[in-house]
Amino acid sequence: MLLMTNTTSHRKATPLLASMAILFSSWTSMPAAAASTIEDAINKAGKQRMITQRLLKDYALLGMHMDLGNPANDLNKCIQEFDTNLADLEAFSNDQGVQASLKKIQALWIPLKATLTETPDQAKAAQLQADLDELLAACQENTRIFTGLSGKQRGEIVGLAGRQRMLSQRMAALYMLKAWKIDQQQFANKLSTSMDEFSSAHQHLEASPLTTDEIHALLSRVKKSYAWFEMMGKSKSGRVIPALINKSANNILADMDKATSLYAEARK
Repeated sequence: MLLMTNTTSHRKATPLLASMAILFSSWTSMPAAAASTIEDAINKAGKQRMITQRLLKDYALLGMHMDLGNPANDLNKCIQEFDTNLADLEAFSNDQGVQASLKKIQALWIPLKATLTETPDQAKAAQLQADLDELLAACQENTRIFTGLSGKQRGEIVGLAGRQRMLSQRMAALYMLKAWKIDQQQFANKLSTSMDEFSSAHQHLEASPLTTDEIHALLSRVKKSYAWFEMMGKSKSGRVIPALINKSANNILADMDKATSLYAEARK
């Protein structure tokens, strides 16, 4: 049974939060099309990586009773999309490596889905993060296999751009664990590593000959949104700003989702 929104346990949303909720949920409002090309499959497999981290972020927001972007509804949508993507990817290719990879993902996913639909528990958050990291690694391997099947430079750039979506949500999720007073040094280290990986990949995308003017414009917007993470990383005040970090992460996600689709759709 999917988690239902408990309006009595959440803080009353202000008009600003209500408008932010529309923005935050916009990426899930469009139905996902079935993969028709290998680039589409790479895009979809890559999106699974992002969902693993967005689920953790939603879980933490629910645990803190922060109604930023309606996390209960978003968590339900993410669970449904993960299931749909698994079925689509299984139907797309009969490759033995792909099928074995998807079976591993399914085995990890079933118990995680049960945990995610329970009432969030601060005491379980650290283990959930570790389990979702294991699922993330399995999804990364699945994306790598699909990328290898493409045999094209474009497949690699689709995978790299798609990974930025994941990192946007990973950085936000790790930050939310800090805001939830789960202040473990391992999470701080993971956040620092994720930021380094994001910056490096962004530079690679900017320099790629496959990056069009339209994609360059999106990358420029992403860089501005990412500046908030850089400021947060340098801050020594200890003050947490979950609403701003959540907004920045979702702006990056929306722009990188569009950029990834443009890479996948292009034919050169």
